[in-house]
Amino acid sequence: MTILKPSTSPEPSPESLTFAELGINSALCSVLPAGLKHPTRVQQLAIPAILAGRDVLALSQTGSGKTLAFGLPLLQAIHQQLESVSSSASNAQALVLVPTRELAQQVTMALHAPASKLSSSLNIQLLCGGIAQEEQLVELTAKPQLIVATPGRLLDLCTQSHISLDSIKYLVLDEADRLLEMGFWPDVQKLMAMMPKRKQTLLFSATLPEALDSLAGKLLTNNPQRVEASTRNAVAADIEERLYLVNKGSKAQALIALLKQYRWPQVLVFISARDDADAIAKRLLKAGINAAALHGEKDQTVRSQTLSDFKAHRIHVLVATDLMARGIHVDALPVVINLDLPTSAPVYVHRIGRTARAGANGLAISLVCHGEMPSLTAIRNLTARELPLASLADFPVTDKPSERVREDGTDNKVAPKRPPRDKQANRRSLNKHSIKAFKGKR
Repeated sequence: MTILKPSTSPEPSPESLTFAELGINSALCSVLPAGLKHPTRVQQLAIPAILAGRDVLALSQTGSGKTLAFGLPLLQAIHQQLESVSSSASNAQALVLVPTRELAQQVTMALHAPASKLSSSLNIQLLCGGIAQEEQLVELTAKPQLIVATPGRLLDLCTQSHISLDSIKYLVLDEADRLLEMGFWPDVQKLMAMMPKRKQTLLFSATLPEALDSLAGKLLTNNPQRVEASTRNAVAADIEERLYLVNKGSKAQALIALLKQYRWPQVLVFISARDDADAIAKRLLKAGINAAALHGEKDQTVRSQTLSDFKAHRIHVLVATDLMARGIHVDALPVVINLDLPTSAPVYVHRIGRTARAGANGLAISLVCHGEMPSLTAIRNLTARELPLASLADFPVTDKPSERVREDGTDNKVAPKRPPRDKQANRRSLNKHSIKAFKGKR
């Protein structure tokens, strides 16, 4: 596989290079957003390879313009095909698979803007859960040429014979590392079995663990090219990272104190558990902070409205699970706070990548307790960053590290032995409970 990296390929000046020079035709260039003058690094490297018909694995930081890096070549190819046959009645030619509904909606919106100006017959269809299937079936009668979908909903429609994938010429796995994991991979495999073997496959992601490298390589067979627009698993240089060691039980109070002290105009707070997201949002509201929770158990209409309200600054603090960690763009989001560290190190990179997008600066704060040291060690190893822990004013740490966790964050894997007296006491208690269980009621 040919590999293009920043260090091994000439980097044209972004102020001078144009989309036309990458091979984007004049018709598509004329409908690009007014503020989009020059291609980003991943667009510079990926677009020519995609237009040349090669399979591509593109690794680039969050917020670097990956959607248009694959989207513009797809729109150009589909538009040229429509013009050559003068018909919009063909089956779908391109499929973009994404892991979450929110990302599916965002990708659809990003591609629909230039597509609608390019041609009235170039149809893009969003297929994801949370939307009535009957409604989507009606929209499918318009014969979309490009489909953006989550794997589960698309597989449902395919198995019910509502849609065919036998005309797919271009397949994109956006946030490819997530789609290659076991949670999605079985469905992705089933969908790929319904497509022609001869197609162009494009994998895009901000992170790619080494364990998934070989699997990704097996999917790319057509003169593949690997594009590394940034160092593997890298954090954007414009993100300032601060990590504070706090007691586990003090995290909510510390979050409230930070929000009240700095009064940032907009903050995205990440938390792993859905129930905890609701509980934290309620505590923030009680503290006088305009907040809301967003997670997968909420109705899709509520999810869409909550995200819309946050982007429009009608909600100042959004407490979200990791469905917001990947790909979701919020203009000029100044701060991301990890109320807990993710157990998966790549998720950390995606979480903090919601800030400092499109060249802006951003701040990422993580509140870390002793029990999260193994997760912190994994994040340090993945990102090759020191990530020192600081103390937070007015929140002294009184919790003690677990005996199972060394100071470097690794697990001793040896549980501390109980004193003999404790064992004997436990046996006596167990015997008492056992005897009582067999005594009749008086």
